[in-house]
Amino acid sequence: MDIIERIKAKDESALRLLMDDYGDMLLRTACLLLKDLQSAEEAVQDTFIQAYNKIEQLQEPENLKAWMVRIVVNRCRMRQRTWSWRNIFPSAETEQLHLAESNLMSGAEELFMLQWHNVRLVEAVRTLDYIYRECLALYYFHEMTIREISEQLEIPENTIKSRLARGRILLKKLLEKEGQFK
Repeated sequence: MDIIERIKAKDESALRLLMDDYGDMLLRTACLLLKDLQSAEEAVQDTFIQAYNKIEQLQEPENLKAWMVRIVVNRCRMRQRTWSWRNIFPSAETEQLHLAESNLMSGAEELFMLQWHNVRLVEAVRTLDYIYRECLALYYFHEMTIREISEQLEIPENTIKSRLARGRILLKKLLEKEGQFK
């Protein structure tokens, strides 16, 4: 029996397997989008709870990863809208976030992540507005096409293209200001 069928049968060990398979990837995505480790962890926990409770809504089992990403993005959006005391002291958690991200890397993935996730780039991306971070993360980190992002976020493709272009311009300006990109 595959993992989806086991989750439909409410097998909690299948949920643990799902968490092992997708937990790190979802946490990195949430960290990038939310800029707060604790909020990111909560968003990922909410994602797994929702996936476990709503697995019947997954129409195409081969789209499990995309479905999970969509849930975590929606959870991050909800958290962005919700005010929190953590918003008062955001810089205190930046160092914790870097440590957590470095602990999430492993094996061949580590080489890729080290190249893409250098500290200055991550910090620059985090300074962008959420709408740009969201599109950039899905496009570059998850290697989703513009059409896939449009479907995930339920936003027109031209809006995604505009956000990607604007996000790249803003990111380039930030990196040029720091002398990292010319």
